[in-house]
Amino acid sequence: MSLSFIPEFTARGDRPALVFPGHRIVTYAELARRISRRAALFGNGRRLVAIEAGTCEHAIVSYLAALAAGHAVALLPPGQPALTERFCEDFRPETVCRFVGERWRTDADIHLAPEPLHPDLALLLSTSGSTGVSKSVRLSANALEANARSIASYLELSEADRGLLLLPLHYSYGLSVLNSHLAVGASLFVPRHSVLEDGFAEDLAAHGVTNIAGVPFSYDLFERIGLRAHALPALRFMTVAGGRLSPDLVTRYRRHMEDRGGRFFVMYGQTEATARIAYMPPERLAGQEDCIGVAIPGGRLSLIGEDGAEIVGAGVSGELVYSGPNVMMGYATGRDDLSRGADMDDLRTGDLAERTHDGVFRIVGRLKRLSKIAGLRIAHDAIEQALARDGLDVVVTGTDSRLTAFFTGTAREEEVRAKLAAASGLTLLHVATRRIPALPRTANGKLDYAALAALPPHEDPASGGVREAFRRAFFPKAITGTDSFTTLGGDSLRFVELSIGLERALGALPEGWERMTVEALAAREPQKAAMPRVGIDIPLRVAAILLVVLHHEMLWPIPGGSALMLVLVGVSLARFQPGNFAIGDWKAMLRPLMTVLVPYAGVLAGYAAAWGQVPWASVFLVGNFGFADPESHTMLPYLYWFVELFTQILLIFTGLAFLPRARAAVAQNPFAAGLCALAIALAARFIAPFFVDIGNRQIFTLYWNLYLVALGWCAFHAPGPRSKALLVGLAAVLFFILGFVDGVWIGTAIKYLIVFAGFVALVYVPAVPMPRWLFLQLMPVAAASYHIYLFHRLVPDVMMVPLHGTGIAPALFHITAIAGGLALGMAVWFVQRTAIRRLAAWRFEAPSASILTAVRSPRP
Repeated sequence: MSLSFIPEFTARGDRPALVFPGHRIVTYAELARRISRRAALFGNGRRLVAIEAGTCEHAIVSYLAALAAGHAVALLPPGQPALTERFCEDFRPETVCRFVGERWRTDADIHLAPEPLHPDLALLLSTSGSTGVSKSVRLSANALEANARSIASYLELSEADRGLLLLPLHYSYGLSVLNSHLAVGASLFVPRHSVLEDGFAEDLAAHGVTNIAGVPFSYDLFERIGLRAHALPALRFMTVAGGRLSPDLVTRYRRHMEDRGGRFFVMYGQTEATARIAYMPPERLAGQEDCIGVAIPGGRLSLIGEDGAEIVGAGVSGELVYSGPNVMMGYATGRDDLSRGADMDDLRTGDLAERTHDGVFRIVGRLKRLSKIAGLRIAHDAIEQALARDGLDVVVTGTDSRLTAFFTGTAREEEVRAKLAAASGLTLLHVATRRIPALPRTANGKLDYAALAALPPHEDPASGGVREAFRRAFFPKAITGTDSFTTLGGDSLRFVELSIGLERALGALPEGWERMTVEALAAREPQKAAMPRVGIDIPLRVAAILLVVLHHEMLWPIPGGSALMLVLVGVSLARFQPGNFAIGDWKAMLRPLMTVLVPYAGVLAGYAAAWGQVPWASVFLVGNFGFADPESHTMLPYLYWFVELFTQILLIFTGLAFLPRARAAVAQNPFAAGLCALAIALAARFIAPFFVDIGNRQIFTLYWNLYLVALGWCAFHAPGPRSKALLVGLAAVLFFILGFVDGVWIGTAIKYLIVFAGFVALVYVPAVPMPRWLFLQLMPVAAASYHIYLFHRLVPDVMMVPLHGTGIAPALFHITAIAGGLALGMAVWFVQRTAIRRLAAWRFEAPSASILTAVRSPRP
């Protein structure tokens, strides 16, 4: 049984079907002739044709020829002869097509299997990569055709399209790219370069690629090569499937494609449904980046609860079930299974999902011991069986980022790790191992998988520094390989802290490292750069805190440090929080409060003890509202207004994330959303003082300062030269009015000149080269800037009180106060950093002791 679109190739004539580097083209007419010639080599009668499916024209022609001749096809991973031999033992294909040396060879009649093939059977695909276990999905020609037509329909493919055939053909997603394009008469570009090789992006542009399909790991590679910065004039859409792409990357690529008038499709599928099950319509993606969408045309999605009843309401999780013509006939483990007909109508995916109020579906968990890594669905049990054949006593656990093998015996960890990579078909980046004295078991003698999952694997020496830096920066949060600084909800203080750790581990920090996963960073080779490039916000942060300390001590007319810090708060929110805002992840958005409020609590406790009463207004972070004062000890000194204001800003920002319209506005155009917020903040700045009379204390209020945060947000998101010029012009007019028209003393003018200079630098100078020695001096000061702000006045106001009236020279007093304030803040930061490092190390090692206790203790 063939695919109906293959006989149409001849009529398509000279239209390109396959395009190769150098603009070599295989037309549809030529492809039809080659299919006819190749089919004659397979032998007589209906056969099982096994093909080592490399992404090359030989494999493509052989696959199409076998289907055109009515044979059943098995697509096998290329370059793995042991797997091919095992498949041949279990399924006894009559014909095998593969590379032998440098030549493509077709061997017919290598088996004469008496078992007939079911007339509907068209394709066998492995379910778990190269696990060494011959378990395949049986797919009918009707399933292949229905899925190809459905994909072409919702992607709106036409004969004018040219897809990128980047993914392997033995993987259902890669094969669906081939089938869906050929079904409508489109063409496919088969690249000569891998993603990381020079010339990859240039080839895409030169050969007119209109769409790119990738798995999450592909998008990590795209980020590493800066694909979005390359001119790809023909590109009109991109797709991702094969696992969960982080919401941050989804947002980034959605915006990128929207900016160029294109679309970004998030999709979900399983080999058991031929390829695709669901897709998210691009126009509904904003604010729902973590969803898989709706069923493909011709299919249906439903949720089944533990009681077997269908779940129809929103927000209730159940097993995701798919119905449609592309559902598999069933599984096969040997030749005998190939004569059976369809065993099922509905596919129970094994994934837990829920339906949102918008009617789209979101995956929330998994029912089985499976991982989906780099597009491969890997059964942990199958990997254990494959390793057991090598004599290993092993238990495999895993996430969607890494497999871990815990084993007993004398084998070396490096050897087991290599075997785990080979058995799973993954790279060493995705696998880890650990030897333990005995496998832990529960009271009834079953393997204790939960205990093993809590036991960390041994780190690869190359990645230990990266992971350790993340663990320290985000303690006590557990860190996984798929986390990134952005998805963890990092803030500006953690950014600086983590920059220090990563600079030590990697040398030169890669561009955009804050969006790269822990795994991707750990995989990089350490490099040395004579002149690190540092984001302009780092030197501005140092300048701002130095201005604060100097102004508080000298009372010279050089204010502006705190105002500049508020602009940097806006930059921090814009840089690190849009992804969390878009999906309403309020926990991640509020995570920076931990960094801010823990040391602040120490200050509160100290003042409460010294005063003998609790400054409740400061406890509730409302001292800047004007109803309390430090003289009556109802609030902390005015200095700490910045902490209160930062907390209020973050709470308001988080509250807005509960509004669907606000999320959609930020997701669609963050710069325009920032301008709207700026307009509201400026209205509050100029109008509120007429209705709220708290005297000079209004300079500490939310309505007086919110516009500075909005300016920082807009500075980060300004998309182009015109937007930047508009923003700087607006700031120039605003700061002139505030500093020279409304200003009442020279310090006001100086303040706004300082802030304007810093603002222009943020807009036009994203990063600056810096000598390494200066980098190493500035980064700790930037990291400790908040602690310096909190504690610097304790030096002159508390520690140096005995020096008052002793005749010490004023200049010496001021120098001591300034230097001592900086030193105290940095000392507190260092103590806190050291404590976190030790707690993180203790937490990382603590499970080891509990596991070893469990495995050594006798069972009751």
